[in-house]
Amino acid sequence: MSPEITKHSGKPQIHALRPLPGVERFTPVTPHLAISPTVSVVIPAMNEAENLPHVFATLPHWIHEIILVDGNSTDDTVAVARRLRPNLRVVQQRGKGKGDALRTGFAACTGDIIVMIDADGSTDGREIIYFVGALLTGADFVKGSRYASGGGSDDLTFSRRLGNSVLRGMVNRIYGTRYTDLCYGYNAFWTRHLDVLDLDCEGFEVETVLNIRAAKAGLRVHEVPSHERCRIHGESNLRVVRDGWRVLRTIMREWRRPPVEVAPAPSSAQRAADQGAA
Repeated sequence: MSPEITKHSGKPQIHALRPLPGVERFTPVTPHLAISPTVSVVIPAMNEAENLPHVFATLPHWIHEIILVDGNSTDDTVAVARRLRPNLRVVQQRGKGKGDALRTGFAACTGDIIVMIDADGSTDGREIIYFVGALLTGADFVKGSRYASGGGSDDLTFSRRLGNSVLRGMVNRIYGTRYTDLCYGYNAFWTRHLDVLDLDCEGFEVETVLNIRAAKAGLRVHEVPSHERCRIHGESNLRVVRDGWRVLRTIMREWRRPPVEVAPAPSSAQRAADQGAA
């Protein structure tokens, strides 16, 4: 079930999906349907050796590939990752920041679908099935929401909640969206839309960039409920005031940026031919 998108003054209007019972909302019909496309999971990580065992334990077995983007860790992040998942791919980040790490990871993906999750244990890999299910039932871009019915957070302080609310309201008003969450790092999309998203940011504003560009391009955007847990070990690099200002500047900058045309979805025959060639 896809949300209805209309145009108002040239801006996409993304209408929220009607609530459905529990987690059945985007569950694929069969396990085979869930693994038909190949799925790449991108995990940016810097000094997350203690958290990776918790993260990897939740990842579905049918994932095509795991891309760990190492941000020049000084602990055993890479060694732990390789011990846990010997077949994962490790990509070294040359720049700095979460946006740069994700851009590096996206470029290394070979799957039909890209899922981005955090390495601190705050996102639950078992929810990936719902993101993939939404893509398989018509979505182009799927964003996790802590505020959607069934979602939640153990880690949202008052200042983070207030900042997210204000910035989300600005995005919804300027771009005609109806997002319930903005600054959350659990998202998934078809790899073919990488050119439209055209990621070029460096820091924690990356989620805002993706959400705005998906809307401006007219992509079919779904939200799925997601529960954010507290970071298990270590401290976050997120700074509410500093990163809030970066997000605000990003919102205004994206307003001046022209949208990019969306490439048509491949036909079933083309997908079958591509899989056969692979």
